[in-house]
Amino acid sequence: MVSINGTDITMTRGDTLVADVAMTRNGTAYTPETGDVILFAVKNTTMIGGGANYKDDEPILEKVIPNSTLQLVLNPEDTKPFNFGDYVYDISITFADGSVDTFITTSTLTLTPEVG
Repeated sequence: MVSINGTDITMTRGDTLVADVAMTRNGTAYTPETGDVILFAVKNTTMIGGGANYKDDEPILEKVIPNSTLQLVLNPEDTKPFNFGDYVYDISITFADGSVDTFITTSTLTLTPEVG
């Protein structure tokens, strides 16, 4: 089971996720150009008082989102080794000129149990 509510994702650990990614720049839809790199990054987290407290300095999972498809794909092996529960993720683009825009910030990835 995969469900997306705004930018929060809930999925069964070990399932496949395919999600379209869209972004704007200066208020208009942006199509990535040659040299742009879009990165999905996940970190361990605990929630304290409604805010995220990051356990790790470095992401535990990173996936490059291809410019050609603009689809985030999580394969079963990407989430299978993780514990059930909440993680935090963001999606950023590094433009060819080196500037960075985190266009999806501090969102939740929840992994739920699978049976079998």
